[in-house]
Amino acid sequence: MVLFGWSSIFAFQKKLSTMKKVILILLAIVNFTILRAQPTAEVSDIYENAATRLSKNSPGISFGGYGQIDYNQPFGMGEKYNGILDVHRMVLLVGYRFNKRLNLVTEIEWEHVKEISIEQAFVNYSLNQKIQLQAGLMLVPMGLINLYHEPTTFNGVERPLLDKFITPTTWREVGFGVAGNLTEVSMKYQAYVFGGFKSYNGEALITGKNGFRKARQKGALSIVGSPNFAGRVEYYGILGLNVGASAYFGKTSSPLNNGVVKTDKLQMAKADSSIVGLAMIGVDLRYQKRGFQLKGQWYYGHISNTEQYNFFGVKAGEMNDVGKTMGGFYAEAAYDILRLIKKTAGQLSLFARYTSFDTQRSTVSRVIKKPAYEIQAITTGLGWKISRGVVVKSDIQFYKTKTDNKYSKAFNAGVALWF
Repeated sequence: MVLFGWSSIFAFQKKLSTMKKVILILLAIVNFTILRAQPTAEVSDIYENAATRLSKNSPGISFGGYGQIDYNQPFGMGEKYNGILDVHRMVLLVGYRFNKRLNLVTEIEWEHVKEISIEQAFVNYSLNQKIQLQAGLMLVPMGLINLYHEPTTFNGVERPLLDKFITPTTWREVGFGVAGNLTEVSMKYQAYVFGGFKSYNGEALITGKNGFRKARQKGALSIVGSPNFAGRVEYYGILGLNVGASAYFGKTSSPLNNGVVKTDKLQMAKADSSIVGLAMIGVDLRYQKRGFQLKGQWYYGHISNTEQYNFFGVKAGEMNDVGKTMGGFYAEAAYDILRLIKKTAGQLSLFARYTSFDTQRSTVSRVIKKPAYEIQAITTGLGWKISRGVVVKSDIQFYKTKTDNKYSKAFNAGVALWF
């Protein structure tokens, strides 16, 4: 049977690492620094994503879009590699406002020229600014990049690795819920019920190496065994600072639950073994002041029923290797060096990011922990924002696992668009 509940939450307290403490200390330092000079002007939320922008439009149909074209060149380690030129993604945003309360948001994406998918398709009914009812295919509110994934909004050519393996961006599912902006207390919130991940499709879809990334259903004939909850709050009451906290609780779904006879213990045990529970929490911050930017994320996930799932997922005599916990963090700093030159338009941001994560942070019995799943990466580069919607980027990424003595290297460059 799948074990899931308060025990998963209590396990978080016992698993705090040094890296988590670094992020929390960083939060405290930023808070203390800014609290010394409280703003006198009214504070407002300065961040928006494509869905927020579309929802602001006048009655009728509205269009937008974003995209990125990348060049990736691995090098070093005494080996030669070809570079890759890729129209990574082009996205068409289409919105429609039926009346002052009701609007539609859709996001249609082409990846690598040939792969088409729907990233968002939901209706929003606004009772007022504080209460907005939403239903459809929506972004799960976990992680900064999952909610703010437009390529002009983040530093670096590629999205941070943490948002690929721990919070599997772009993570979206069909669901319903409520969101709003409580301006009196400078806080935004989101609370949804989703269908969740699919953990089995003839073979195990969750692995130690890739985490839950291949288990996303993305609204395509999604099966639902039990509801999953996701929620987020963001506080923006201090000028330049935005602090968020997210949580996700639920179980995966499996097609083996279709037609299972409840009194057949063998069938029930087999179906239960193809399901895991996931409890995930995270905190993040963004800070901007006079050309300086600071950003950080920390996420931790506890996975239940992994021992049964790993044995059930045996393929060709090899047991699956899903860990009991996973997690990681990144910390990033950036500065607009064009601010040093007076009367200069645009921005030229120099940034550096340190990332550390492990998709197999701890394991259950008979599963060997693999150091190759523990990743460290340093990314540094430049982003030239020619206008609000066009950024030319380049960076170098140094990447290694716990078993590597040296960093692998890659040069990345690209153009990011959002209109």
